[in-house]
Amino acid sequence: MSLRVLVAVDGSGHALRAVEHLLRLSEAGCVLEAHLLNVQLPLETGHVRMFIARESLEEYYRDEGLEALREACALLERAGQAYTSHIAVGHAGEAIARYARELGVDLVVMGTHGRTGLRHAVMGSVAVDVLRLAPVPVTVVRPAPG
Repeated sequence: MSLRVLVAVDGSGHALRAVEHLLRLSEAGCVLEAHLLNVQLPLETGHVRMFIARESLEEYYRDEGLEALREACALLERAGQAYTSHIAVGHAGEAIARYARELGVDLVVMGTHGRTGLRHAVMGSVAVDVLRLAPVPVTVVRPAPG
């Protein structure tokens, strides 16, 4: 079985659990084409563009994105799993769904903070947005128990 999988990575331990899930799919015999995606929130609101050159802003997004991807890439490299990494700028849920469409993936895998109730309502949920917008199945990896 061959799967093209997009893993959303934000640099958190929750994202690493999603990468570990991807590796379990590989260990179970799936041939994977792995794509890691980090989404940077845009800073181009208000008058930011008046004070920061576009090149500096793009360099900032790239540097922040690479840092967020660093541990996930290292985990895949240690496991011998090939991957392609991507950095996008925008609203996370929308960008993840857009990349899923553009890359033609079969599955999106992402971690979640596991917030519920008021914290979920106030903070929103990238996972909920991706579940609503993605054109393919989404596996949401919950936090470790305890």
